[in-house]
Amino acid sequence: MRFLVTGAGGMLGRDAVEVLAGHPDHTVTAVTRTELDVTDAAAVADAVAGHDVVLNAAAWTDVDGAEQDEAAATAVNGTAVAHLATACATHGAYLLHVSTDYVFAGDADTPYPEDAPTAPVNAYGRSKLVGEQAVRRLLPDRGHVVRTAWLYGTHGRNFVTTMLGLAKQRDFLDVVDDQRGQPTWSYALAEQLVRLAEAARDGRARPGIWHGTCTGETTWYGLARAVFALHGLDPDRIRPTTSSRFPRPAARPAYSVLRHGRWAEAGLSPLPDWHTTLTEAFTPAAPPSPWKVA
Repeated sequence: MRFLVTGAGGMLGRDAVEVLAGHPDHTVTAVTRTELDVTDAAAVADAVAGHDVVLNAAAWTDVDGAEQDEAAATAVNGTAVAHLATACATHGAYLLHVSTDYVFAGDADTPYPEDAPTAPVNAYGRSKLVGEQAVRRLLPDRGHVVRTAWLYGTHGRNFVTTMLGLAKQRDFLDVVDDQRGQPTWSYALAEQLVRLAEAARDGRARPGIWHGTCTGETTWYGLARAVFALHGLDPDRIRPTTSSRFPRPAARPAYSVLRHGRWAEAGLSPLPDWHTTLTEAFTPAAPPSPWKVA
């Protein structure tokens, strides 16, 4: 298949390009934010032409910044997705659009299934929901929305890299222990997205909502301790605290655990337990290269 990867300069986009490079039966066109303005409908239509699959990793990811400029966030996370869906409909391409757990209120106490009611609590979540709705409305036969959460990887700033950086600066770190989620390695998600595209081509993966997070669950505090332990650092340097200690412009969902029921219908396993992929991410033999701590 011929893949177009948007947002190819970001953490997930770069991993997707690396994964596809290992599939000689696929070809890939990678476009960064500077190479393709996804808010430009005409440019998007031209870019999609000639491709079988569009993997949309382009997004406004500044959660707090979205509170200050929701219109700009929605232009990228919502309107631009409508442009991609329209172009895919025109050219007969599949769309794999990456969305987020932030479309949920985060007030549940059991994992959210794919068909759970959405109720975002911040501007970022609302902007991403607009994108989801555009895919389902404009590309009902070839549109796959993949929600993910708590992404980390080697390309770009994220919670894991932040913790490792702070480990070199501070003796102790206070990390919130009242938000629960599923840490997800971006490289593992990229591999899963390629599997999903292949399953869609073969008629095994119906369009709609899919949940692309690792299984299991923990808190940011639990993740930080696991990261320290994997690097031979003392996990007791991580101290639990509450979200109220770190007020932010945008409210965060307290519970971001997703259910993964749809993968079985496509003959695919969900992503592994988050402990497993975290260990793989730091294993020298596993691509991409592991992080280093001085």
